[in-house]
Amino acid sequence: MRKLWIGLTYAVFLVLLAAPLYKIAGSAFSGGWAGLSRALGRPEALHALMMTGAIVVVVTLLNALFGIMMALYLVRASWLSDKIKSLLNSIVDLPYAVSPVIGGLMIVLLLGPDSIIGVFLEGTGFQVVYAFPGMIIATLFVTFPLMVREVMPVLQEIGTDQEQAAATLGAYSWLTFRQITWPMIRWAVVYGMVLTVARSLGEFGAVLVVSGNIMNKTQTATTLVYQDVENFNVAAASGVALVLAAFSAGLLLLMEWVKKRKEVH
Repeated sequence: MRKLWIGLTYAVFLVLLAAPLYKIAGSAFSGGWAGLSRALGRPEALHALMMTGAIVVVVTLLNALFGIMMALYLVRASWLSDKIKSLLNSIVDLPYAVSPVIGGLMIVLLLGPDSIIGVFLEGTGFQVVYAFPGMIIATLFVTFPLMVREVMPVLQEIGTDQEQAAATLGAYSWLTFRQITWPMIRWAVVYGMVLTVARSLGEFGAVLVVSGNIMNKTQTATTLVYQDVENFNVAAASGVALVLAAFSAGLLLLMEWVKKRKEVH
């Protein structure tokens, strides 16, 4: 029976992961290296990849900062009542329960050109929806739980004894965090950042709604893949998709290598 379940597991892996990746690679190289170079060298592809890279960098930094802060509040903030912590925990998990498309729609309704806030911001010359800031917010909405859920278990495991001892000796909060808390949570932060990068690279639904998918302006790599498929340019779409898949897979393999190195040391 165990061999049967192992065989079924491998079969599911092949059907759901290996076979699609093989087909994407085959389609991307259907025109050889020259065809792949043409697909990736298009002005719209270069702009979309650079836009995706910019979003990944900004979102990862913001997610690290605010994710660590939220994790600290949920675990260490004694001035927050249990009810408020429970509410915040539910809000953190909201992106898991809500479709990214719905998340993007909520951002449009709240900050779009037809909303009060959106009209005010555009009056000051700051456009959110159908611009880079809205794409950042949409990607943050989708990726925010990743950092929090990586850091919280570590904070709960290490406890507060060392931090309280430092406070007793007169250390300020920032010094305590830098000297005691950070060394203990840094690997969790690294894992959270890697997951954030991988998730940001593949985000589609929320960004599509918020960006408007304007070529050479608000188009990301994933929305370009969608547009190429709609235009029956499957080989070009596969080329861009292969780059995203390879980068994400490389990041996850790097994370596994780092975990093994950490366990060795």
